Amino acid sequence: MLVMKDGRFDDLVIRGARVVEPAEGIDATLDVRTDAGIVTEIATKVDANGHRVVDGTGLVLAPAFVDPHVHLRTPGREDEETIASGTRAAAAGGFCAILAMPNTEPVVDSAAVLGALVERARAEAEVPVGFLASISKSQRGGELTEMAELADAGAAGFSDDGVPVASAGLMRRALQYVQVTGRRLALHCEEPTLSRGGHMHEGAVSAELGFAGYPSVAESLMVERDLALAAYEGEPIHLLHLSARESVEALEAAQAAGVAATAEVTPHHLCLTDEAVRSLDANVKMNPPLRAEDDRRALLAALRNGNISAVASDHAPHARHEKEAPFEAAPFGVTGLETAFAALNTHLVEPGLLPLETLLERMSAGPARAYGLEPPRIAVGAPANLVLLDPNASWRVHEESFRSLSANSWLLGKTLRGRVRMTVAAGRVAFEA
Repeated sequence: MLVMKDGRFDDLVIRGARVVEPAEGIDATLDVRTDAGIVTEIATKVDANGHRVVDGTGLVLAPAFVDPHVHLRTPGREDEETIASGTRAAAAGGFCAILAMPNTEPVVDSAAVLGALVERARAEAEVPVGFLASISKSQRGGELTEMAELADAGAAGFSDDGVPVASAGLMRRALQYVQVTGRRLALHCEEPTLSRGGHMHEGAVSAELGFAGYPSVAESLMVERDLALAAYEGEPIHLLHLSARESVEALEAAQAAGVAATAEVTPHHLCLTDEAVRSLDANVKMNPPLRAEDDRRALLAALRNGNISAVASDHAPHARHEKEAPFEAAPFGVTGLETAFAALNTHLVEPGLLPLETLLERMSAGPARAYGLEPPRIAVGAPANLVLLDPNASWRVHEESFRSLSANSWLLGKTLRGRVRMTVAAGRVAFEA
């Protein structure tokens, strides 16, 4: 279930944009009209008929984005992010919907906590937001949550993101119980006895810097376990923030064998490697960590061919004082809602490493399908979920421009190409530059 605050629709005619809609096979200069929150006409020329006209000349109009992996820090750490600030940031990044992870304070492990979040989103959310509930109570891996009750209360899925479900037996029971809910398990794959104490990828750079390493096998081993359990139970799973080449290989082998598994990758894992840690900037410290160049290339290849079907920001805001600590003491996580498209357009599309239409699909329909949501579309009769992009606009990332309450971005001070000019979410203009 996705919820947002009430508001009236914006009736629009977006005129003369390059409409790129991979699912419909559209790539042409067209006008798009919306009425009462619905796309009503797509043509070379449409009648404005009293609607607000938006000049799309030189811009790209695409289905708006869906972010399947966001940390809103609510409840418990509203100093870092709130539903209101996080959804404003999402709108500025071109997202018409986001899914929030449950590792909050308290954990979203009961219908009471979930219900309070849903009501708060109805009052505050600028774009539709769904909330995942935890797989295990308090995310401690000992006892399953009441999944059926949580699904009835509106849970969009189940995850212990932030920590793995270490017990194979509990994971198997989770796969069995989730079948009755119609929801997906979203899995943080990490073998904690291998990753414990690691601050960055285990490799040549960690050895040179003297940091304890977090080996790629700590991820891939758990990926293999969870894929095996999903195959045994015949239940689909979604793999969160993959980072390692071996994980990609395990995913592709499982998919080829018929396992219904989807996966996501973050912009930072697609654009950076562990070489970035030489800066000692805590804004490049995340879990899973930045890995080696062969890992990055494997992730990109899998995103290009569709084995990884979704881009996720893993937007993880932190207070300034937390990230200003020494690298070893700083928490894992970076923000990403407001920079995801621009980062990937700059680092992948412009150099010719990924077609623009592929990126748009992996940021929109791909994430939606992974959770069984209706994908955003530019089609007559579809809800108006649109993003207007200027792929050639250059801009410098600075803290003052963020809608998020936190600014722990790996892109601070960098110049990017590609900017969101307008986001239409559920028929309403949620952002306009």
